[in-house]
Amino acid sequence: MLLKRFLKLNNEPTIKVYHGYGDDDGVLVLGHVFKRSPFPPKDYKKGFWRNTLALIKYFMAKPYANVKVQLLYDDEVIEAVTDEHGMFRFEWKPKGTIKQGWYGITVKAEIENETIIGEGKVLVPAQTQYSFISDIDDTFLVSHSSDLPKRLYQLFTKNPQTRKPFEDVAKHYQLLRAGNGGNQSPFFYVSSSEWNLYEYIKEFCRYHELPEGVFLLSELKQWHEFFKTGQGKHETKFTRIKGIMTAFPNRKYVLLGDDTQKDPEIYSHVVEQFREQVACIYIRRVERKHYAKTKALLDELQQKGVEVFYYKHSTEAIAHSKKVGLIG
Repeated sequence: MLLKRFLKLNNEPTIKVYHGYGDDDGVLVLGHVFKRSPFPPKDYKKGFWRNTLALIKYFMAKPYANVKVQLLYDDEVIEAVTDEHGMFRFEWKPKGTIKQGWYGITVKAEIENETIIGEGKVLVPAQTQYSFISDIDDTFLVSHSSDLPKRLYQLFTKNPQTRKPFEDVAKHYQLLRAGNGGNQSPFFYVSSSEWNLYEYIKEFCRYHELPEGVFLLSELKQWHEFFKTGQGKHETKFTRIKGIMTAFPNRKYVLLGDDTQKDPEIYSHVVEQFREQVACIYIRRVERKHYAKTKALLDELQQKGVEVFYYKHSTEAIAHSKKVGLIG
């Protein structure tokens, strides 16, 4: 295929390891094995065609199914097999006590008589007062999620460094991360965007100084599904959030989202199952047409005793976080 040759993709097997998380009770690490994948970008130059081709590369990745992989962690070896989408999942209980912080891990596989290695990191969150679970698109990254042409325009014409966050959102998140002093609070980013965009989103967060965290994204898409980017099953976000809150049942959570898609409904379901763990919900007001419905739903949660804040500008959210003690 001419397009594949033109894009100069990596046609060697590779292992991609995503940030994992866990503690003494259990650790979760996800990743993909690819037959074909994009080379990491050397720079993020401006220009429509540069950005378009760089974006298309992410969706030209070809997963490698039924591959046996091993995770090496200290003196432990954990095994798994990739599914039909090339994804592997390691979930295990460590033998000993693990300290708080970020830890390096190695995943390897024997493919075509060669040893393939992927490196990753695991977050063991500190025992802070709060943990934060945030949506991505239109919560901190301006995306126009409910308008596909506008969303694709953003993706085609801009790169992770030229895309825009909402004003003062990085300041808000950094203040939340710092909390009232002491250990830095953990962040989990849960989105309907696909794993194809993992490096794209991670670079956006790094460049715009959002807190480093664990990403939990949606199922990998192929090139012919490119125009459906971000249009995954939003219900799976609830499953991923449930996984976090089940893994760390003794923590209090702050949920951050927006009103462009299903965040208010999803967070309402979270409250139904994890009421005692939800400390506060932030919903960014983006879509005027969704205001009445969202306001009514959030009012119901407020009546149930859940702290809720529906806001347009991050400066308002910062003031509210100081008022309720999330920020010192």
